[in-house]
Amino acid sequence: MKKRNVLFLTQAAMIAAIYVILTFLANAFGLANYAVQVRFSEALTILPYFTSAAVPGLFIGCLLSNILTGCALPDIVFGSIATLLGALGTYTLRRQKWCAPVCPIIANSLIIPLVLIYGYGLMMEGMSVLQCFGYYCLTVGAGEVISCGILGMILLFALQKYRTKLFPAG
Repeated sequence: MKKRNVLFLTQAAMIAAIYVILTFLANAFGLANYAVQVRFSEALTILPYFTSAAVPGLFIGCLLSNILTGCALPDIVFGSIATLLGALGTYTLRRQKWCAPVCPIIANSLIIPLVLIYGYGLMMEGMSVLQCFGYYCLTVGAGEVISCGILGMILLFALQKYRTKLFPAG
């Protein structure tokens, strides 16, 4: 196996493992699921800015986290897809540092409310599906802004100095 392939797989595996650990930490504080989610692991969605290995790493990490924390099947599938789409978007926009958290915020803010409504049946009394969707877009979006926009950008700036050492193959 080529050295570059080993590096890619190692980076992806480490990112997936860190994502799972951080999700368990957020879950211990009741922050990882439902209407208001502040998954510390979502800060990692800025990593495709540094390396393409983060895309599969984040997807696998989210998939495993959702399975291991007992999420409903629609959340396992579509929550993981939301993270994958966000990671792909971050990788695509990697030349624009300030765009790193935008795609994960948008993907999760639009997909997870549907999971909450249809996967978990979380309808607010007296609200229509559209009103619930709007409400969950705001609450999930707020959590994503904290996780990806604030914590993620702090992480991005902290890692920027060590970019070539941590992500030599980019």
